[in-house]
Amino acid sequence: MKLSKHLITAALTTVCAVSAFAQNVTVTDAWARATVQGQKATGAFMKITAKDNAKLVGVSSPVAGVAEIHEMKMEKDIMKMAALPNGLDLPAGKAVELKPGGYHVMLMDLKAPLAKDTTVPVTLTFQDAKGVKSNVELKVKVGMQAPMMQQQKQMDHNHGDHKH
Repeated sequence: MKLSKHLITAALTTVCAVSAFAQNVTVTDAWARATVQGQKATGAFMKITAKDNAKLVGVSSPVAGVAEIHEMKMEKDIMKMAALPNGLDLPAGKAVELKPGGYHVMLMDLKAPLAKDTTVPVTLTFQDAKGVKSNVELKVKVGMQAPMMQQQKQMDHNHGDHKH
């Protein structure tokens, strides 16, 4: 009886070790901007917190032919957007925010418009300090703006985008 208990514990430990890295990374407030017919690209945004130093090195989604991690920054009064060739650094314990006008995930070559109030699957690939890669699967909400902003919108009635 003792032997089988040890085997079960060993098996469980092995399973936990494989997925342990995924628990090291927390993703919150994920959303993607809704698109209209003919629009071929959109941004996805979220907050990522890694317990230990890591990097976001890849992203993919079945709804997009191409998905990349981008950075927007001002260069001499011009807003430039570029893919991050080496991934996005996630310092230990610090929330890194992917938001409009900053770092974000670009979903390009969209296969269909992203409708408001749907969700799209997105897989993030992380790499830890030892170079070990792991994936985190997300269901990203599609909306016109960040989920937090939608609550504020209900209180503020002079936006001009209400349908009467």
